Amino acid sequence: MIRRVRIQPAATLAVLVATLGLAPLEAQAPPPFRVEEASIADIHGAFRAGRLTCRALVEQYLRRIDAYDKNGPGINAIVLVNPQALAEAQALDVRYKASGAVGPLHCIPMIVKDNFETTGLQSSNGSLTFEGYVPSTDAFQVARIKAAGAIVLAKSNLAEWAFTPNETLSSILPGYTKNPYALDRVTAGSSGGTAAAVAASFGAIGLGSDTGNSIRGPSSHQALVGIRSTMGLTSRAGVFPLSLLADIAGPMGRTVTDVATVFQVVVGEDSNDAVTAAARGRTIPNYSAGLSRDALRGKRIGVLHQAYEREGTDAEVVQVFMKAVEDLRLAGASIVDPATVEGLDAIRRPPGISCQGFKYDINQFLAARKGRVPVADLAAVVKGGKFHPTVQRRLEQAEQGPANGPETPDCAAERTYRDQVRAAVLKTMDALKLDAFVYPTWSNPPRLIGDLNTPGGDNSQFFSPTTGWPAVQVPMGYTRGNLPAGVTFFGRAWSEADLLAFAFAYEQATRHRHAPATTPPLR
Repeated sequence: MIRRVRIQPAATLAVLVATLGLAPLEAQAPPPFRVEEASIADIHGAFRAGRLTCRALVEQYLRRIDAYDKNGPGINAIVLVNPQALAEAQALDVRYKASGAVGPLHCIPMIVKDNFETTGLQSSNGSLTFEGYVPSTDAFQVARIKAAGAIVLAKSNLAEWAFTPNETLSSILPGYTKNPYALDRVTAGSSGGTAAAVAASFGAIGLGSDTGNSIRGPSSHQALVGIRSTMGLTSRAGVFPLSLLADIAGPMGRTVTDVATVFQVVVGEDSNDAVTAAARGRTIPNYSAGLSRDALRGKRIGVLHQAYEREGTDAEVVQVFMKAVEDLRLAGASIVDPATVEGLDAIRRPPGISCQGFKYDINQFLAARKGRVPVADLAAVVKGGKFHPTVQRRLEQAEQGPANGPETPDCAAERTYRDQVRAAVLKTMDALKLDAFVYPTWSNPPRLIGDLNTPGGDNSQFFSPTTGWPAVQVPMGYTRGNLPAGVTFFGRAWSEADLLAFAFAYEQATRHRHAPATTPPLR
């Protein structure tokens, strides 16, 4: 005979625990912290709850690098791992126990592109020319993230000299860096190593640089958020230059919130980068405080067809983009389509001008480090031959061309051209009462590795670099089933807070990002 026991609802859980011999819930250990896709807020929440130490966090990321970068799928994004990372983590644990967090990036393991000078770590610019070069000072942005509590966990691969937006291939690290979403596809360039590493959760977030595409393109190809800021808001000091007329450095991450958090740390004037004098006296917004799900409501967003429509534009990318435009409308935005920059075709850069550029900037950079870097100038670079064969012709052409410093007639003509482009864009934005433009970051899916013949699709080279105005890339979906695609928000000078807010509202409404299947959680 079965004896039935009546259990009062309030006592049900306690009786079941006792009957089945389970440990009380409060005694059960919480599940282990998982670093895959973990945000800065997730990490700091786990610290506060006592679920995680800085050392344990760093160990998990190091395990993932060991399992997936040169082994397993062989992402090949990491040039070197910081050998002091665990010791730095241990020191941060001691400090946290004694006095709390160091700063807003306390124990955030970061991936830093290997064109940022980093104290105690080889900084190569992707080239064998600089093998063994270990700077004695940090790049401005590296110093800022360290002061905020971050750990430089690893240096990441880049397209050598930051020359190409299409792929990530260098002479300092053999082989291509692979896209973790499809191992036969490119990461874009030149910050492809940072993008691949952050997408694969080798670190929490990263730093990249962008002259024409190199933060936004790799972010698009790896379903990340990336920001190119207004010229003068962020310092490039300590970053190997490609062209200081357009070079920008900044964060790349898996969420808008994470990117805004790091961006807050790295913005501001720097006496070692004269362009940042433009930020002097300017109030720096609280970028995270401005993030709102309703940020698009009532805003006028223009579809910038001039940025992406060309022969070879991929139909599926356009389809995904038009769905993104509809999602912006559903989020409350008023869509202006088309939003055409009038008169743009009539603005021509004078033929044959060469203002500043790579030769001038790299020679200035090397001269300032005389006796500490392995070569004195670009001529010595070419003569030494320590670079990938694919960049030889470009290096030789740069060396044979004029340097043309900022006071030359060529640079005066370049400034006039850029002023004209800015005026045309601003006139359109004012006339249409636009808060921002949008367009697909790339018009085509990530290429197959080694393919330089099919359409590339890079849409980032003109509007933001030429005007010096900000652009934010955010994931907008996938093509071919699993190849990431992104949308760019482009706006007026100093409008980063608005653009980040728009990107956040879109991100929260759509939630397109997911982790790549090639680098799953480790057991």
